[in-house]
Amino acid sequence: MDKTKEIIAALKRAYAGEFETLQNYVAHGVHLQGTVPEVIGTSLEASISQKLKNVRRLARRINVLGGRVPGSLELPRAQDYLQPGAEKADALAVIQGVLRASAAAIARYETIIALTEGNDYLTQDLVIDLLSHERDLHQLFTGLLGNLGA
Repeated sequence: MDKTKEIIAALKRAYAGEFETLQNYVAHGVHLQGTVPEVIGTSLEASISQKLKNVRRLARRINVLGGRVPGSLELPRAQDYLQPGAEKADALAVIQGVLRASAAAIARYETIIALTEGNDYLTQDLVIDLLSHERDLHQLFTGLLGNLGA
């Protein structure tokens, strides 16, 4: 496979993952209720604008590389662990879901960084920046998990 096509395919997977996470953050931001969940909901709400920015940056890069940005019907969904549950105050489940989604994003970004090494430094720089934001988010929610005593 042509290296640019591999990079575009990897960027599309990252785009789909970011979009799905964004959608789930919005759902949890509205769904969570209670004192502790409110802190988590506030953290998710703060992350929503960053996720939307990430989605837009990935879409632009896919386009610049000659790919077609996928529409909603082409996006895979896999975050069953980040779906809003029946309990509106289940902060632990939300944090665990966010950490799992974040770990998946980190892995996707690390794969793209390796794939672009020596081939596409502009995409690599973009993804390094996205990885940095994702690691910050992961650290924030790891701290929230610690505050819950889990």
